[in-house]
Amino acid sequence: MPSPVSPDSSRPTYSVVVCAYTTDRWDDLSAAVRSALAQDPAPLEVLLVIDHNAELLTRAESGLSDLPGVRVLASTEHQGLSGARNTGVRAAGGDVVVFLDDDARCDPHWAAALLRPYADPQVVGVGGHVVPDWRAPRPAWMPEEFLWVVGCSFRGQPEGEARVRNGIGANLSFRRSVLESIGGFSPLVGRVGADAAGCEETELSIRAVESVPGGAIVLVPDAVVRHAVTPARTTRSYFRARCRAEGRSKAIVSSLVGSGSALSTERTYVTHTLPTAVLRGLRPRAGRPAAPGQSVAVVEGLVLTATAYAGQLLRQRVRPVTSDPATAADAAQTAA
Repeated sequence: MPSPVSPDSSRPTYSVVVCAYTTDRWDDLSAAVRSALAQDPAPLEVLLVIDHNAELLTRAESGLSDLPGVRVLASTEHQGLSGARNTGVRAAGGDVVVFLDDDARCDPHWAAALLRPYADPQVVGVGGHVVPDWRAPRPAWMPEEFLWVVGCSFRGQPEGEARVRNGIGANLSFRRSVLESIGGFSPLVGRVGADAAGCEETELSIRAVESVPGGAIVLVPDAVVRHAVTPARTTRSYFRARCRAEGRSKAIVSSLVGSGSALSTERTYVTHTLPTAVLRGLRPRAGRPAAPGQSVAVVEGLVLTATAYAGQLLRQRVRPVTSDPATAADAAQTAA
């Protein structure tokens, strides 16, 4: 089978895919699209995929489709982020497909930094840094190690350019040829509407790397986007729901690609990053008091995630994950 990676990777073109499901983020959505259009080099196109929302589709067609380079599409797959992204991939013409969240804005040099590693033909995907754009005061109890809860980069990730298992979905890209060769995102994982499920980028990244000999995902910290963190995402209840959802999602990914791959990054996170975070919160340092609330949140987040993971594995023994997206979506959203 020929390699899905094009031999000429030095100057790839790219398409930006932005998926949206709600009118509540209209201002952020408009800002996301415009920030992508303003890049140098410019994208081949910005594909705005509307996930089963007729009102939003009509509004996008009238309010954004007149921007040069923007195409508005209706998702043609099962409802959810994975299906919407696959719709965008099928329509994309760029060598690289970049996924940008509908509430994230790119820094001016984002695209140039994100594309740079593709000069190496073994690089199948590149992720960037995601900075929180707090729309409410950041909670004092929120530890840096759990900023993934709000879809942002977190302490424990590499601080410089490095190979990683997967990037963060708000700021992530892949070679289009690789996405096509592996069949795109699995409908068995990923968000549907406003639910807190995830891990679709983890599952796809693992398959993408395995599809190319020596394949790699690279994290580029200077490819920056700013991700909105609304007041609703700063509550303890959201933190808890997101941790539970992460545990359930990881269990589904483990059933699809094996626990060895699905949990490779989490082992270091749990054995090194989180214990260090607990100690940091309990010890005052020069100019900074102790933050025991953060230590409590670290322990709570770990327990909730691990318990949900174990509970989902037990449920899967009774009702295994199947190829039916509706079944998988139901399993991922069932409360732990």
